[in-house]
This record gives sequence, structure tokens and C-alpha cells, in this order.
Amino acid sequence: MNILEPLAARYAGWLGLPAEETALPEASPGEVRAMPVILHLEKAVPPGRTALLEAAASAAVAVCLDERAQPGGEWHEPVRDWVSGHIRKVTRRARGTHWQVAQEFPGVTVTVDGAEVRALVPGRVVDVPKEIARLQIQGSDLPPDEPPPAPDDLPLLLLNPEVSMTVGKAAAQVGHGTMILAALLGADELSAWARRGYACAVRTPAVAQWKQLHPGGDPAGAWRSRRVVAVRDAGFTEVEPGTVTVLAQYR
Repeated sequence: MNILEPLAARYAGWLGLPAEETALPEASPGEVRAMPVILHLEKAVPPGRTALLEAAASAAVAVCLDERAQPGGEWHEPVRDWVSGHIRKVTRRARGTHWQVAQEFPGVTVTVDGAEVRALVPGRVVDVPKEIARLQIQGSDLPPDEPPPAPDDLPLLLLNPEVSMTVGKAAAQVGHGTMILAALLGADELSAWARRGYACAVRTPAVAQWKQLHPGGDPAGAWRSRRVVAVRDAGFTEVEPGTVTVLAQYR
């Protein structure tokens, strides 16, 4: 069983999976769950923006598909409870000893071209350890960079070229994208992706490319013909509710 099946049912009911309402009821404040995503941002030598986003995208899905998140594993219950509701992520930044302390909490660290991100096992926001809660959320940003063309053999995450997002916001959104992709893939595809450490490419396309890949009013057709899904934001931070922030394509 893929622990991400609840996402497939909500985001892709058109695949004939068990029907669920896409709009979930809001949890009470004490029951809101989120995945902490820790970005390693040193002042002296900051990472590249694209590499950091790629590390974030891989780390989020790696936690969900880790052996410890499967039935009988020590992470199974918290991951299951989280993916059964809103897949909120709270992105924080850490440097120096604070980054080292973050390694002590259950999760997965991914490094891409020197950029490091640790995604922690999700849980109730009110239960976040004080060592993680004190890490700053606001102000996590990096200047744009110019990455080379994306490899043809990696899943591709395209950021909306007409929407401005901080690196913290974008990190959460690309993590949503890899999780939704993983929810829709078959066992053989997931195994092949796992062998590559859930590597992916993050790029900002030209507006014309974005519009060409966008599912529009035919999400089923877009998945079947182009293997593309859209990440539509709930609008809690930075963007308007319903904004498509990321297009995720399995290649």
C-alpha cells in the first residue's frame, strides 16, 4: 500500500480511485498538523536557490516513502495522520549549531549541489519541539539563479512564472508536487525513483511553456497524455487561494 493514497484520492479522483471530498474540513487549532522543512541557510556561503528547492522536493517525498513510514514502522502513524488531512508544510531556516541540532529529530536530509534540506516527520503544530519552533520562518529567501536545462530523465517541477514566492514558500510547494506525483505512480516507478534518491529538477519556465503544460480543465487528460499534475495552493500564505503554484511532470 502506498501511504500517499489519500492524496491520490483527493487530487486525482478522475483516476477512478476511492472518492473523497477534495475540500477537507478545517482541523481545530490543537489538531493542525504540518511537516517541518528546515532549509540550511548560512549567511557567509548561501546555497543556490534551485539546488535548495530540489533538495526540499526530494526530502519531503523521501520522508513519506521511507521504510519507517510504512505500516509497522515508527513513523507510520504520524505520516498517515498528516497525509489524510491538509498536507501543510512549515518551512524554517537554520544555520550553524541550530542546523546541527535539527539533525537530531526524526526525518531525512537531502543534499543537492551543496544545498541541504531536512524534512522532519510531520506532527501536530502545537507539539513542535522548542528547538525547531524557535527557527525563523519569515525572511527565507535567495536570489534567482540560472540553472542549466533540466535533465530529460528526472521528474520536473515548474514554478509558476507569473507568481512571486519566497524560497521558503516555493520549497513547500515543490514538496507538495513530488508527493502528489508519488501518490499517482505505480510500484515499479516508485522503486526506480527511490533508487535515485527521489531526485528531481526544479525550474521556472517561460509563460508559454507553463501554459502549454497546464492541465486547464482536463486534469485527467493532462496526467494520461503528459503525466502532469497541478499543485493548487490553499492560500494560507503569500498567494491567493486556488493559485496553481507548481506543475509537476513525471518523466
